[in-house]
Order: sequence, then structure tokens, then C-alpha cells
Amino acid sequence: MSVHVSRLKNGLTVATDAMAGVESATVGVWVAAGARHEPAEVNGIAHLLEHMAFKGTERRSALAIAEEIEAVGGYVNAYTTREHTAYYARVLAGDVPIAVDILADILQHSAFDPAELERERAVILQEIGQAEDTPDDIIFDHLQLIAFPDQALGRPILGSPEIIRRLDRESVRSYMRARYGASSMILVGAGRVDHAALVTLAERHFADLPAAADLAREPAAFAGGERCEDKELEQVHLVLGFSGLAHTDPDYYAASVYSTFIGGGMSSRLFQEVREKRGLVYSVYSFSHSYLDGGLFGIYAGTGAEQAAETIRVVAEELARAREGAAQEELDRARAQVKAGLLMARESTGARAEHLAQQLMIFGRPLPVAEIVAALEGVDRARLQHVAERLTSSPPAFAALGPIDRLDALGTLARALG
Repeated sequence: MSVHVSRLKNGLTVATDAMAGVESATVGVWVAAGARHEPAEVNGIAHLLEHMAFKGTERRSALAIAEEIEAVGGYVNAYTTREHTAYYARVLAGDVPIAVDILADILQHSAFDPAELERERAVILQEIGQAEDTPDDIIFDHLQLIAFPDQALGRPILGSPEIIRRLDRESVRSYMRARYGASSMILVGAGRVDHAALVTLAERHFADLPAAADLAREPAAFAGGERCEDKELEQVHLVLGFSGLAHTDPDYYAASVYSTFIGGGMSSRLFQEVREKRGLVYSVYSFSHSYLDGGLFGIYAGTGAEQAAETIRVVAEELARAREGAAQEELDRARAQVKAGLLMARESTGARAEHLAQQLMIFGRPLPVAEIVAALEGVDRARLQHVAERLTSSPPAFAALGPIDRLDALGTLARALG
């Protein structure tokens, strides 16, 4: 097996996934701290911290960080999700020590310069404005809010302008001290990496990490509901959600296959019925998001104001029809898509690093590819029908944005699904 995992004395996990035939490596640190770990009064602070980590340390300026990694042809970036934050670099194999040094520096010795904070605050306010101007993006924040009301899991990752304007340097530093401990962090390398060498680098560069971290989170509590916002747009953006499945749920892989079968590609039922046969939409697809203790299954469609009600009706009818089962060829096709996506991603050092980090965070161990493939192959027609019923049995959450008066989406769904 190409995967090796070690745990340092301070609690930091170090994991590698060696890949033959590549000359590069992705090295990153995944932190079990995301938007769902924020108190309401500092919503957006995890994302702000992610930005500020690159804005200078005790020995490097923001420009020096960029110049040093790009001087060796490397690339460094980060992202924040609802459950974790990731900082990663892609470099040639010989430059892994530089990547580890930079990552360790920004995660332990960030300066949080007040002037840089003001500049980055302005950048994030622009980012929030851009999201608000992107209806097929912001509609998912609306759904999240309806699906998980009055919870950290339902609040936007970017935060609100009001909160971002008042977050100060000490707030960011305090959040980092509380959440960024060795026990909540995983250093991962994938590609042309040597495990023992990465462990040695980790022992040298991550010695200043506090051992403990606050890992508390609110439990996920899905709720149904509806939010329709009339806005002057060219299209109506519709998104429908149901209570989904956690990563550790026995039906997790069946849910992935079902999501692909119902709306995951050009051959899916929703694409064929809603777009190809009826011409109601340009874009329609399903999604299945999993968390540590719950999930969100849903469908997005972008359509015209005159077609919105019919689009909802047809989607509801297809969800009801899926409960009656799938043809064997439909199951085979969806399962092949999911499996191919998994195996093709293994050709990317970045995907391999991310998958390994997430497996360690969720399961506490790496999952062999053969184990995942076997789980997918075990999804038969009866299991697919079971998960189709399960995923559409909760009270639905529905969000719409665009030129609309009122849509009886919940009533339409209730009539179709019972």
C-alpha cells in the first residue's frame, strides 16, 4: 500500500500517499475547523483567517511568501468549507522542504498585521458582493439557511458584511489559538514524497503548534422550509433540498450512485426529462453533500419565470418515479460514472492528498481504493430504490431566486411524494 500514517508527539498526524511516475507533490495541512465551528457573532472568521494566513509572518512578508514559492515554480493556495480549512502547495519533489517550511510558518507565526487585515477585509467584502451578484451561487447559501436554520451549519462560509467589518485582529488570533492545535491538524503529502522525510520535516517545522484544540460543534439538525426572493434576473434559480447522509452512513455510497442516476450527467433522468425532452432548463443537476453527522441531498435548476412551476412539477414527478426503482442499465451507468470519477481523480496529486486528509478526519484511517470500489459494486437495484425513498422522505427545503411571484413548490412536492 502506498499510504503511510504517523502521529507526532505533539498530536500532529502526518500522512503520505506515494505515486509512481510523477515528478511533483502536493503538500498540505487540513484543519478540522470550518464555518460550522464558529459562534454566530463571528460568522466568517474561519474564512478570514484563511486569507490572513498568507498576509505575512514574523519572518516573511506577504510578497515574500508568494515570491519564495513561485521562485521554484510552485503554487500555494487555501480554501474553507463548513467542516475544515485546507492550506496546500504543489511543488516539484525536490522543493517539498520549502513548501513545508512556508505552510508551517503561516500556520504558526502569522503576524496578522492590522494594515493587512484592513486590506483583506475589503477583499472579502468584495468577495461577498461577487457572491451576491452570482445567483446560481448564492442560492445555495439560501438553501443552507433554510435547511439548517439558527445553526452554524446553516450560516454562510463568507460571513456577512456587518460581521466582517467588525472582526478585529485579536478575534482572529483567538480563533486560531482555539482551533488550530496539533490534534486538529493533518499534514499530508501525495505524489513523489518520502514518508520518513516528511515526518522529519514535520518534527522540525511544526514544533510550535499547541497540542490541544477545541473540536466542539453543534449537531446538524435538518429542517424543511421555503424561501422565495423576487429579484430582477434573467432566470429563476431553484434549489430543492432534503436531509442527506453523513459520510459514515451505511447508505453513503448508495446515495452517491443515486445522485448520479437521478441528476448527475447528460444521461441522468432529470437531464433527459427536464432539459432534453421538455426544454425547460439549460442547467439541471443533483448533488449530495455529506457532513460528519448529517447531509444535504438536493437538485438545482435554472429556468425561465414562465417555466418555473412546470419545472418543479416535473422534478417532483421524477423523484417520485425514482422511488419505483431503476433499470439495471441505469444503475450500471451511474455506478460506472461514480467509480470512474474516483479512479480518474487518483491521477492527481492534489486529489489524492485531499482524499487522504478527509478520510483521516472522518474515519481515522485511510480507506483502500478496493474497499471503496467494493462498496460501490455492492449497490444493487434494491439498495438504490431504498436510498431513493430515504433521501426524499424528509420535509423538503426549497429556495428560489429571480423574477417570481409565488411558487407552490412544497405543495407540488407533497402531492408527488406523499
